Amino acid sequence: MIYPYMTLPDETEITHSDIIRDNGREQVKVFIETPIEGGFKDAVCVLPDYKWENHGYTEKEMEYYKDFVEKAAHLFFKFARGGGFENAANF
Repeated sequence: MIYPYMTLPDETEITHSDIIRDNGREQVKVFIETPIEGGFKDAVCVLPDYKWENHGYTEKEMEYYKDFVEKAAHLFFKFARGGGFENAANF
């Protein structure tokens, strides 16, 4: 399942996955998608390894998103374990 996390003022959507188990390790995928003329640009980060795929963002934009995801990584894990941000009041 993919859960909404935040929409930025430029309409960039940040979402995340459920907990993914890989060889006994917990992982979360964070998805970033920005509408542009004719489609979208997007990036995916796999936590906790911070393994990134970038499709269209500039180096400066990626610096911003890398910093953003690093600062919020603990929240992505917390929300992924609990069913997303919308269920945050239940934990």
